[in-house]
Amino acid sequence: MTITMFISILTGGSIVSSLLTEAIKQAYRNAGKESSPNIIALINSIVVGGGGTAAVYMLLGIDWTVNNVICLAGSILAVWVICQCGYDKVKGAIAQLAGIAENIKVEQKEES
Repeated sequence: MTITMFISILTGGSIVSSLLTEAIKQAYRNAGKESSPNIIALINSIVVGGGGTAAVYMLLGIDWTVNNVICLAGSILAVWVICQCGYDKVKGAIAQLAGIAENIKVEQKEES
């Protein structure tokens, strides 16, 4: 497996896993039940990261060597870590950037 392929699988898996985690968390909220986002993200990363990597291996005819199995495990771990930093963090960062942009606009108006 090349680094480019690993990064491509990681990017796709992280996006899908983060969105799926957020959807499951929202379903729990709508049902009025408690959820553990870390466990949900772990399960999603195993299914999406591991399943996605295995699917790519099979579709592209990549051999199941020791190095590729290690990359599969690394993909699961990396998707889980990225999913932990997922939607909520991105949403918060966008809100902070919007607040900074608003402050800059206000300061520019005051200087004029």
